[in-house]
Amino acid sequence: MTNAIVINTGDQIEVLSNGRYKSAWHRVLAREEGNRKSIASFYNPSYKAAIGPAAETEGGSEKKYPKFVFGDYMDVYATQKFMPKEPRFLAVKSL
Repeated sequence: MTNAIVINTGDQIEVLSNGRYKSAWHRVLAREEGNRKSIASFYNPSYKAAIGPAAETEGGSEKKYPKFVFGDYMDVYATQKFMPKEPRFLAVKSL
C-alpha cells in the first residue's frame, strides 16, 4: 500500500493477547519500481520476565498459551526461528 505504515508485533504480544494479535513472519517483497524504508526496532523484556496471557482474557476464554520465562523462550527461539512458531510455545518450559 502506498504510504502505509506496517507494524509487526512479536510473539510476546501474541501470548499476552491470548492470540488476539498474531505475530507476523517478517517478509519483504522487493520491487524494481519505487523504494521502501524500514526501521527495525526491537523491544524485549528482561530475560527473567514471566510472559503469559493477560490475567483476564476476552470473554473469559481459555488461555491458549503457557506462562513462561522470556529467557527460556529466547533459547528455544534461537534454534527454531525458521520453523513454524506454534511448536515454540509448546517447547518452552511452562511456569
